[in-house]
Amino acid sequence: MTSNPHPPATISWIDALKLYTKRPVLLMLVLGFFAGLPYLLVFSTLSTWLRDMDVSRTAIGFFGWVGITYSVKVIWAPIVDNLALPFLTQTMGKRRSWLLLAQLGIVAGLVLMALTDPSDQLLVVALCAVLVAFSSATQDIVIDAYRIEIAQVEYQGAMAATYNLGYRLALLVAGAGSLFIADIIDWPTAYYAMAALMGAGILFTLRIQEPSGGTPSTNLEEILTATWFYHAVVYPFIDFFQRNGRFAILILVFIGLFRLSDITMGIMANPFYLDLGFSKTQIASISKLYGFAMTIIGGFIAGLCVARFGVYRPLIFGAVIVAITNLLYMQLAIVGAEQQWLIITISADNLSGGFATASFIAYLSSLTNRAYTATQYALFSSLMTLPGKFQSGFSGVIVDQFGYSTFFLYAAVMGIPAIILAVLIASHQKNKR
Repeated sequence: MTSNPHPPATISWIDALKLYTKRPVLLMLVLGFFAGLPYLLVFSTLSTWLRDMDVSRTAIGFFGWVGITYSVKVIWAPIVDNLALPFLTQTMGKRRSWLLLAQLGIVAGLVLMALTDPSDQLLVVALCAVLVAFSSATQDIVIDAYRIEIAQVEYQGAMAATYNLGYRLALLVAGAGSLFIADIIDWPTAYYAMAALMGAGILFTLRIQEPSGGTPSTNLEEILTATWFYHAVVYPFIDFFQRNGRFAILILVFIGLFRLSDITMGIMANPFYLDLGFSKTQIASISKLYGFAMTIIGGFIAGLCVARFGVYRPLIFGAVIVAITNLLYMQLAIVGAEQQWLIITISADNLSGGFATASFIAYLSSLTNRAYTATQYALFSSLMTLPGKFQSGFSGVIVDQFGYSTFFLYAAVMGIPAIILAVLIASHQKNKR
């Protein structure tokens, strides 16, 4: 069974709004929060810490490769989708047991990061960041599968929006919250606080219900057999190509390119603000707090548009506005530390990002066969970030060689292929009906 990217029938705006009161939709708000909490702690928040400790921008750029962990989670997704954890799976179920294990790994990694000093233990910081990223990516695998399995097709757009809202709330806490704590106390305290907050996710996991679908009986010995490998690893990919034919290749390319523009520039955002002369408090107040409000609005509008019009028109619009907002960063680099321009840029960037992300999550959910939820969605979400994460590793080199203005223009151009492919995919889907 697969999701339909178009609503079964045109519904009113009132009915679309009512979806946001349903329990599965509200549940994703909380799970989205715990999914998003670790992300900035190994991405832009970490890059701010490193820059604050006078780590070079080139080295900070290479830390972007830590995020590649999120982009290769498809490698171990079949194991998460099938392997029963000793004792835990029997008592908690398939999804909740893996969710608990992943969250324990995140907490451990954050505590270890707080115990290190980036100025003379940079390699140790990197290894701890990889542990957090690996555990966080595993948590994403589970939550994505959980989201698709707990509710029917017509809820997915609204669930994508509330998931995005929860995720962005976590980015606010891990971004602005960490910066405030670091400014008032110090960076280790900020990471200890985030580890404690992640511990609340463990308590939440112990309280939620397992989605219907049964518990896997696969053990480690079965996983090592060729038969298991074919059914759990190979066939989910065969299924996707059988359903989409030769057009499947274009879909996968589109998934890989959709977020190329914003991921490419993301790791350099906070170092950019600092280099312009903005304080950490200004960054937290404007980039995180004010920007967060814009993201909420963007995601909420996207959820309504997906429920009202289907996936494709919001998807195209999201691709266009994400690319355009990079030009505002280019202008900010030219005018310098002007707070008014920072507000304008952050408003547009977060509004477009919230809209595009919610639309894209709904689109990816529509591609998934529920018989292989975790494995197929992990493929899509891995492809979604891999090109951008790889390219972001060179972002510091580009900035050091050519400056911020050229870098943001480059990031904007990277969004053009996604726009073209979004139009082609929407046209292909229209012709199929």
